[in-house]
Amino acid sequence: MRSMSFPVCEIRRKEQSFLTQIDWLTSIHCFSFGEHHDPENTHHGLLVVSNDDIIKAGTGFGTHSHRDMEIVTWVLDGEVEHQDSEGNHGIIYPGLAQRMSAGSGIRHSEMNPSPVKDVHLIQMWVLPATRGIQPGYEQRDLNAALAKGGLIPIASGQGHPGAITIHQKGAVLWGGWLKPSETAQVPNGARVHLYVARGAAELEGAGKLNAADSARLSEAGARRVTADTPSSAEVLIWRTD
Repeated sequence: MRSMSFPVCEIRRKEQSFLTQIDWLTSIHCFSFGEHHDPENTHHGLLVVSNDDIIKAGTGFGTHSHRDMEIVTWVLDGEVEHQDSEGNHGIIYPGLAQRMSAGSGIRHSEMNPSPVKDVHLIQMWVLPATRGIQPGYEQRDLNAALAKGGLIPIASGQGHPGAITIHQKGAVLWGGWLKPSETAQVPNGARVHLYVARGAAELEGAGKLNAADSARLSEAGARRVTADTPSSAEVLIWRTD
């Protein structure tokens, strides 16, 4: 991880991101992933993967393995079905946060169970504080909290009430369904990654961000994000040490 001695706000447009497009999957990668590799774009703080995936109806990621990663899945539209080698099974839908701790090793699948509707999701990977832990799984419905407006903690290594737990004290994922013109305070931190999942928003000091645009903040101080008018905005914000 490189050290920053001055504030930095780097905007990454959708068009600058890596793109995977095959018959059943369209995926926008904020960072190096799979066959897409740029040694200068591998992470921001503890966040090493942020993929914006559209999975066609009746398809998905068959059984595959992971180790030593905290994986958070957030669905925007449709549903995805999770099954893993620890016996966990769940249907993930919009507003339901899901965390899988790969730990010492886990095998899982992520399939779109609908025969007619695509599923749109964001999957994010954070480095764990400790390697080789017991694999684990958690999901929690956050729709009621999101409906109140503002930003809420979705996944936290710091014990935020209502959030799913990740095994990394240095990371918290905040999210919000911001109504038109609604403003929220972006959490301040050493490394902050703001992703506009849907709609558009104005980031203080940086300008307008459209869907699939992101901002990488490094010691950049507290900033406000405001949903566009007349559209709303769904934002996902990682704060990491």
